[in-house]
Amino acid sequence: MSSTVSRRNSCRGSQCGTRSSSSSECRRRASNCSYLAPGAQSEELSVSLFTITLRFLLAIDLWLSKRLGVCACEGSPWGSIRPLVRLVEFSGHVVPWLVGTLYTLLRGHTVAEQEIMLNLVLALLLDLLLVRLVKTLVRRRRPAQNRTDILSTFFIERYSFPSGHATRAAMCARFLLAQLVDTSSMRVLVLCWAGLVSMSRVLLARHYVTDVGFGLVMGYCQYNLVERLWVTWDCLQDLLLMSLQERLNKVYGRLWMASWKH
Repeated sequence: MSSTVSRRNSCRGSQCGTRSSSSSECRRRASNCSYLAPGAQSEELSVSLFTITLRFLLAIDLWLSKRLGVCACEGSPWGSIRPLVRLVEFSGHVVPWLVGTLYTLLRGHTVAEQEIMLNLVLALLLDLLLVRLVKTLVRRRRPAQNRTDILSTFFIERYSFPSGHATRAAMCARFLLAQLVDTSSMRVLVLCWAGLVSMSRVLLARHYVTDVGFGLVMGYCQYNLVERLWVTWDCLQDLLLMSLQERLNKVYGRLWMASWKH
């Protein structure tokens, strides 16, 4: 009997020891968790605040863009002026700008005019490249109330951010103000044109407000890059002469090798 009692006591003691050890481990883990909790809680709080703020701003953007899309279709509140707004929209399209700039470049009378038009063509191509790159990275869909017209079907754009018309309007306006426009009245007209083209994108429900705002900032900054990469007429002639000389050297080398083989 004594042996069995001692065995029971030993088993109870071992069980109590394991329970005490497990309870101590739980306390240690709880203390470790409580020690790490403040930092984790602060990080989670900051992430949640950032997410809430971002969603709130996007909700405001969606609501404001929907309210401003008053020319989205003929049945909209301002549907009667939709053709006029579409005409303003077309004035900021890349096709008329490229065609007009190339025509002026070919028909230029002075070297200075041709140099300015050449850099404007390069600026338009740079704008197309950068806008396409950002749109491919962001991949934001266009507003749901956007209506495809006959003209827009030839230039389908799936993505919305940023607005290419807004970037082009800001970049071309700054280019014209710096290089061609020298009177105050023309400056006002250029600025009004850029503002109307950018506003037409929201009125027609082509873009969100943030798309147009970021596009204006992006286009304004693009001109700084255009100034840094400005191509002079002499530099272009040197590049053309160098490429022509390289081609002539290659042709001469092939002819010399052919004659040497014979």
